[in-house]
Amino acid sequence: MTKKNNKLRREALVYHAKPQPGKIKVVPTKRYATQRDLALAYSPGVAEPCLEIEKNDRNAYKYTSKGNLVAVISNGTAVLGLGDIGPSAAKPVMEGKGLLFKIFADIDVFDIEVDTKDVDKFIDTVKNIAPTFGGINLEDIKAPEAFEIERRLKEELDIPVMHDDQHGTAIISAAALLNALEISGKNIEETRIVVSGAGAAAVSCTRLYKSFGARAENIVMLDSKGVIRKDRENLSLEKLEFASARKIDTLEEAMVNADVFIGLSIADIVTPEMLLSMADNPIVFAMANPNPEISYDLAVATRKDIIMATGRSDHPNQVNNVLGFPFIFRGALDVRATKINEEMKKAAVVALAELAKENVPEQVNIAYGETRLNFGREYIIPKPFDPRLIAKVPPAVAKAAMESGVATEPIDDWAKYEEELMQRLGNDNKIVRLLHNRAKTNPKRVVFAEADQLDVMKAAQIVYEEGIAHPILLGREDIIRDLKKELEFDADVPIIDPKTDEYNDQKNHYARRYWESRQRSGITLYEAEKKMRERNYFAAMMVNEGDADGLITGYSRSYPSVVKPMLELIGKAKGTTKVAAMNLMVTERGPMFLSDTSININPTGKELAKIAQMTAHTVKMFGFEPAIAMLSYGNFGSSGFPEASKVREAVSYLHKYYPDIIVDGELQADFALNKDMLQDKFPFSKLAGKKVNTLIFPNLDAANITYKLMKELYKADSIGPILMGMRKPVHILQLGASVEEMVNIAAITVVDAQEKERREKQLAAEI
Repeated sequence: MTKKNNKLRREALVYHAKPQPGKIKVVPTKRYATQRDLALAYSPGVAEPCLEIEKNDRNAYKYTSKGNLVAVISNGTAVLGLGDIGPSAAKPVMEGKGLLFKIFADIDVFDIEVDTKDVDKFIDTVKNIAPTFGGINLEDIKAPEAFEIERRLKEELDIPVMHDDQHGTAIISAAALLNALEISGKNIEETRIVVSGAGAAAVSCTRLYKSFGARAENIVMLDSKGVIRKDRENLSLEKLEFASARKIDTLEEAMVNADVFIGLSIADIVTPEMLLSMADNPIVFAMANPNPEISYDLAVATRKDIIMATGRSDHPNQVNNVLGFPFIFRGALDVRATKINEEMKKAAVVALAELAKENVPEQVNIAYGETRLNFGREYIIPKPFDPRLIAKVPPAVAKAAMESGVATEPIDDWAKYEEELMQRLGNDNKIVRLLHNRAKTNPKRVVFAEADQLDVMKAAQIVYEEGIAHPILLGREDIIRDLKKELEFDADVPIIDPKTDEYNDQKNHYARRYWESRQRSGITLYEAEKKMRERNYFAAMMVNEGDADGLITGYSRSYPSVVKPMLELIGKAKGTTKVAAMNLMVTERGPMFLSDTSININPTGKELAKIAQMTAHTVKMFGFEPAIAMLSYGNFGSSGFPEASKVREAVSYLHKYYPDIIVDGELQADFALNKDMLQDKFPFSKLAGKKVNTLIFPNLDAANITYKLMKELYKADSIGPILMGMRKPVHILQLGASVEEMVNIAAITVVDAQEKERREKQLAAEI
């Protein structure tokens, strides 16, 4: 095992074991603080809902969590690429599936691992526990048993049942196929399709393509023995369904003049010669994981007219099951469907295909480092981080359930339903994944000014290995090398110790440049040379002189002591009169942007307005439309004291000079965050009916205390402080920041550098 694999193994084991084993847990949804609460939750109060459910079994949806609870059930016979590893070993995967259900569609999950390979026993087990759940997601069960298990459970249960391994890939790839055929100008009824693989996913994919018009005589399916032909003996019913009458045996023969290749088999079985033998505008979905049937780069180099998709996230057109199963179950649960039928699956296909043709939100463009994603050869399927998925796919599935007669609680108000779906987006930290993903699209050189600290080195290692940035390590070289060895960080990254003579030429150059800029401010050349031995001054000059793209520092020193040299050397951006700091808090209601958390102690009204303006720009950099509440202890003139008056002054200034910014105040925090309360009491406000995502505080006390309380009391992830208004990408950590916080700030630094580079190019083009 290589050192890299050994490190990944260790990290994966620690991730699953600490701080508590596993990835999911049960959290109470009701009050439980008093004896009265407990009496309602359990005895004697719990008897009342029990009796109501006894009268009508459907009341279980009204009084219990059943309506939002899915079972992820497996016997561990076909786990990922690991095969038959047994039920206990499958549990981490099932917990992982539960995590995906929660973060993408806000569906709760119990994972169930069943210790039997007997089909009848497995079915009996699922049937016996089914009353607990609103839906059943079968997972990682080998074929052909998987077909029988799903078929019988769908027939015998009155709740939605789906084997995602069969149908997930089918639904996503079918949406991609419809769009690819449209782009290539081909008719599905005439399309010649080659399917490599004959397992559960391949069979389900091909059946779904047929339901959209693909003809059996145009389909060739292959297994490990070659082409599945009608004259082959001992074929299973599923293979017999797709047996070909053509007298061919090999993949090479099947590919000649084929329009579509669907790969659900093994890596590297498709050659460039096979691609060249295909028809014009070939569609190739090489979905074997982790390595496709032919690599993306080789395929697109071989055929310029190819439309290519894989299961990988590092290439365009990723066929990812997470685009399907959370949202399909969401729609099914919300109308209390008795099953997931073909109409519902086809509705999901059409919804996904149509979504790819709509204008892509800027948030998605930013996340994937694109100027603008447009429907075409490299964008035939929505991206997994697209926030519109939850508002598009579940309603389509729910409508199909209603139209096909399997919905027991139909939806009347679709606008309200879509709004409720969008509110579910706040229950995860997608923004962190979006941030990292965007940084990876164009990683920059980031100086870690305290790399001789263990946690800083850990952060630098993660940043390097994840492709977020190219770290430059500053500090004592001997300590840094020892830490690298301890962490098995073998990468050849730059190490610089400003205190050694090795870098005298660089220090002298930086000192002279610094002196030239500050000589009329009382700085002598001697003082400048002395300061260049200090890592923060040296690091700042690296960024100033273009030897690095950004820096992070502050892990081991107080914030004010680190801010000073940055303001002195880097300075404010052109046209900026104020530097401020913002923290991004990942909360249950979604991302919240808080300013000013670290710099300005008691800003004036006009300074508050400038802080709000900078914050609005930064929020947009993340792809969000800012809705800003200017906070105070009063509401709209209820107090005449200066502390409230300056907030009112700031709002007046913003309304006059920046009318496009959605901002209002002064407001108390509860009114700002409670949309209904605000609408009821202050319907005239520009924030009425809006979901506030940005808070501007009247002073540093309020902002700093609030974000640290949120972080510690509610375990909200904090990204920041994010310095705003600096000329170069410089970000200062809070004293003792965690490794995770440092990784996030490094990603912020890269994104900041990307944005500044984009702006500079834009200005240059205008000139």
